[in-house]
Formats: sequence, C-alpha cells, structure tokens
Amino acid sequence: MSDQLKKTSAGAQHRKPLARDKFPPRLHVLLARGSRAALVIRRGPSKSVCTVLWNRDRDTFKLGQWMRGRIYERRCDLSPDGKHFIYFAMNGRWQSETKGAWTAISRVLYLKAITLLGKGDCWNGGGLFLSDDEFWLNDGYGHMVLKTARAVRRNANYQPSAYYGGECLTVYYNRLQRDGWVLRCEDYQGATLFEKKLPRSWVLRKLAFAEIGAPPGRGCYWDAHELNHEPTNTLLAFPEWEWADYDRGRVVWAADGQLRAARLGAGRLVGERMLHDFNGMTFEALAAPY
Repeated sequence: MSDQLKKTSAGAQHRKPLARDKFPPRLHVLLARGSRAALVIRRGPSKSVCTVLWNRDRDTFKLGQWMRGRIYERRCDLSPDGKHFIYFAMNGRWQSETKGAWTAISRVLYLKAITLLGKGDCWNGGGLFLSDDEFWLNDGYGHMVLKTARAVRRNANYQPSAYYGGECLTVYYNRLQRDGWVLRCEDYQGATLFEKKLPRSWVLRKLAFAEIGAPPGRGCYWDAHELNHEPTNTLLAFPEWEWADYDRGRVVWAADGQLRAARLGAGRLVGERMLHDFNGMTFEALAAPY
C-alpha cells in the first residue's frame, strides 16, 4: 500500500437523492453507560420530535412519545441505568406555564415530565446525570421549579470540568468526554475534533461543527465523522454520519434517517446492515402510562 494517506468518502454510496425541500429525519442517540438501553431522538418535520427506545442487546425499537416542538438533543442525557431522560425543549408558547421553553426529566422512553423546570428562554437548559438518581442542571439564567420527583435530585454544587458557552456545547462536549471521547483539537477542518480509540488500531473521529456552513437540512450545530486505521494508513470520511459511536464490537451510526452498524475490518468496515429505518414516521398523540 502507498505511504500516502488513503482517504475515501466511504458512506457516499448510501446517500439517496432528495427533493430540495425534503430532508430525512434527523437522529441523535444517547447510550446509557450502565445498561444496554439507548434512546433515539428523532426530529422531523422540524416542529415534531419523538423518542424511540433502542434495546442494544436485541436491536429492537419501541416508540415512546411525540411532542410538537423542539428538543435540543445536545443538551440531553440518559441516567446510567437508562431509566431517566433529562432534556431541554422549546415550543414557543411563551404565555404557558413553562414560558415556552423548559428542562424536564422523564421516565424512559417517554417525555412526560416527573421533574419540570420552566425556563422561558433558550439560554442554557438541560443537564447531565451524575448517577442514576442525581443530576447537574445547566441552569444559566435560572429555572422556575414547577414539579420535582423524589426519584432524581439536583446536585447544586457540581460544576462540569469545562465551560463551552451558554447553549448546547457545555452539556454536549462534557458528555462526550465523560463517555470516553478525547478532545484532540479545537480547529480541525473548522470543527472541534473528538477521538475515541477502538479495537484493531482503529480511531473513530467526531468532527463537531458550530455555526459554520451547515449542510442543507442540518442545524447550526452538526457533526461529521471519520475512521482512521493507522496500520493500513487509511482514513475513511463519513460527512453524512450525523451521529456515531462504538457499541461492543461494532460501529453504529445514524445517516439518512436510518440507524446502521458494521464491524471493523482491515482498513474497511465489513458486514454493514441497517438496524432501523426512521423514515416515514408521522406524529401520533400518545399518552405516557404514568
């Protein structure tokens, strides 16, 4: 093999042409670090969002609950046991009890709040779980306590190790680093570069962009990914992967409204398969069972 770095846009063959005004649903995934549960946050159309529970042992999926509004996925987290979900949301109903934007904690896989904190603006909000029953609130300019639950409690003394601004990144970048990603560079191709070492000499790279020329259908914060295989001097670029991670022997990623997985081979991914297709889902008014 040549000593030159071999770089390919390896995921391009999976892209499908889309109408100019139509984009696949946007997906973001939270992996519970102490259990095999995961929660998929599916957005689309832009004012509709739902949660889907992913059982990573069986690769089964169960719809949770829909909401008319926006969940800021980079300000969200799962408790280690996968039983609770903290999220920041906005529906713009500024005269409502929550003043149009709020932080909530719900029971996975639903969105109905057991802890509800009105915000009234979109600065800060959301938070991180410190344990199964304790969380840090990304408070910023303050929340109004509307409802609390005994099952989870706020740690008002905790502060994350680093501050990255008053919107999504303070929660998101601290969550990534807690979950095994290493911040390598703050200006890599215009992005903040995170890396995670994988087996067989692979490195998964996450390029976290912030308000710099987002591709059509993406928000002001968006990610791309690369896989680097040092022994074969190979760099695989996946600009269409909007989320990716490593899950017990396989790389898992979201692109084009689908969740996919593959194993690591010698300089390439092998055995790629689709785990679930989130395209075609439509809003359903579903009640939480609590």
